[in-house]
Amino acid sequence: MARNFDLALKRTVFDWLHLFDPLMAVHTSNIDPLPHQITAVYEAMLPKQPLRFLLADDPGAGKTIMAGLFIRELMVRGDLRRRLIIAPGSLVEQWQDELDDKFGVIFKIFSWELLESSQSGNPFDDNPMLICRLDQLSRNEDIKEKLRNSEWDLVIVDEAHKMAAHFFGGKLEKTKRYLLGELVGHTTRHFLLMTATPHNGKEEDFQLFLALLDSDRFYGKFRDGVHKVDTSDLMRRMVKEDILKFDGTKLFPERLAYTVNYRLSLPEAALCEQVTSYVREEMNRADKLEDGKRRGTIGSALTILQRRLASSPAAIYRSLNRRRINLERRIEEEKLLQKGKLYGDSNPTT
Repeated sequence: MARNFDLALKRTVFDWLHLFDPLMAVHTSNIDPLPHQITAVYEAMLPKQPLRFLLADDPGAGKTIMAGLFIRELMVRGDLRRRLIIAPGSLVEQWQDELDDKFGVIFKIFSWELLESSQSGNPFDDNPMLICRLDQLSRNEDIKEKLRNSEWDLVIVDEAHKMAAHFFGGKLEKTKRYLLGELVGHTTRHFLLMTATPHNGKEEDFQLFLALLDSDRFYGKFRDGVHKVDTSDLMRRMVKEDILKFDGTKLFPERLAYTVNYRLSLPEAALCEQVTSYVREEMNRADKLEDGKRRGTIGSALTILQRRLASSPAAIYRSLNRRRINLERRIEEEKLLQKGKLYGDSNPTT
């Protein structure tokens, strides 16, 4: 009886500790957070109830640390029971290790074995802490149906820009990943999207992406001059140049872009001239083709040759060699085809 009372008392104290220590998750985790990570969690994210947020800091800012802090803080406050993390397949083990090592939170990774061994038939109901592979969920309708019938307190999506949708003419086309984003957005109370590349240069695509967080606010096709966009309440983006240490110094060295001139050797200059001439002649030939699609394909391939030339002599050599092999193979196939037509043989190689 005394032991049970002691455990209950400790649990009660733990549940209320955040009132006395506003940074409880920081002090109970195995991390040394940076100022921008603390402000992201405690100033930009935690005050929002429920959270519908896009964390878009530059690569290297430690977005996984911020997500772990947010998870840990909600747990300390007794406001988080079921949480789901969706990430590209190559990152799921990294997420599992980071959350375990730094925050003492153990997640299971969703797998076919977990699906088959589910006692209820729905592994999302059986496991309150899961990490799932993005494409494994988005490409399987049966799994998505089970996910649709589950409920979550928090869903985090890493590399969330992969959940893309686009307008082609007046038609909206949603990818399977985007449809997954819409699905989980309706099954969770807190929804956190994470990406270092939220904008692809097309404002209407960005609006569709933000619609995953607020479908009413970003409904319809974006029209410049009609729609006004203020994302300050649901998005944070910090570039490397603005990330500081506690002493005020920059965490990352300053990025400087400048042009360095150099003189080509005679063989390099000759190679550059020959490749440029080859690309020019082939482009002229491609322009005369009636097949617009094939003309565009050839033009793209020739443009890549110039990029390979700028990369290194070894790179352009491999590209030209592959092109020579492909052209020789195509010539041989055409010869065999003509030979077959000449002799009326559908299989001239026999």
